[in-house]
Amino acid sequence: MQYFSYQKIYLDLLHNLPLREKEVISRRFGLKTGQKETLEAIGKDYGVTRERVRQIEEGGFLRIKPEIGKHQKTFQYFAEQLKNFGGLKKEDVLLRELGGQKWQPQVYFLLTLGPNFERLKESSEFYSFWTIDQNYLILAKKLIDSFYDKLKKTNQPLSLKDYDPPSTLLPATIHPKKEIPATLTRDALISYLEISKKIQKNSEGLFGLNDWPEINPRGVKDKAYLVFKKEKRPLHFAKVAELIDNALPQTIHNELIRDDRFILVGRGIYALREWGYYPGQVKDIISNVLKEAGKPLAKEEILEHVLKQRLVKENTVLLNLSNKKYFLKNPQGKYIVREA
Repeated sequence: MQYFSYQKIYLDLLHNLPLREKEVISRRFGLKTGQKETLEAIGKDYGVTRERVRQIEEGGFLRIKPEIGKHQKTFQYFAEQLKNFGGLKKEDVLLRELGGQKWQPQVYFLLTLGPNFERLKESSEFYSFWTIDQNYLILAKKLIDSFYDKLKKTNQPLSLKDYDPPSTLLPATIHPKKEIPATLTRDALISYLEISKKIQKNSEGLFGLNDWPEINPRGVKDKAYLVFKKEKRPLHFAKVAELIDNALPQTIHNELIRDDRFILVGRGIYALREWGYYPGQVKDIISNVLKEAGKPLAKEEILEHVLKQRLVKENTVLLNLSNKKYFLKNPQGKYIVREA
């Protein structure tokens, strides 16, 4: 990423301003300290109202505007980068891309001055972002909705290679008279998804809904859930704790017991309910097996089904099955649930 001499540019633009205008603009954008200041804070120092500070700032901008032509290459570069990003970019990402860690306040200042850049404030739907044309937002909204529908349908995080935008979402079909590329690049797709608050990317580069634990894990229970999803097998709570940094085994055990996503299938061993495991004791599993079968079952059939649900010894299943309080054997030697 190319960096201009941002310090030299902003000093040049502020050079001929009256001292107060120069100081107000510097403090508003954090050009010297890196920390933006409010109208109220600056007004308090000068003993004037926040409205007066706003007027001073506006007056400074009016003096600066005729001078920005001297730095046209910088603004053209900003515009080109935004085009590469699909015409818009989430604010914090754009500032980092253009200004690195050191020059973000200066980049923000220059974007504010540039005639071809527009900032859209954060809303309930989007993070704040910059664009070169609001028509790109129309395209972004349609793509976000399409990707959202795909996520809801698959119910699992996706990489961009798993998503093909419908032909009706190609920029040329939405804005045929606009100077918008006819295809969507990977960078453009990422830029559009980044501004959405309902879709986020996880550390593995996969996109999903922001309330999915795979995308935005909240607490030790979600972290445990991700461990099971990754391992794809029942695990002892101590093993789960081992696979989660700084987790205590007893804490994991307590959390797994209370969360209905997890089913106890053996001594301290848990599995995910979504894998088809039933909650309850062995006798409850036997009862479920018989009820789902809808007919009497032989001992061997019951054992086969129950041992898929519980990591216990055969004798444990047979001991429960012999409890006449819950199960009865018919004349053919097969078992049924004893009705209450």
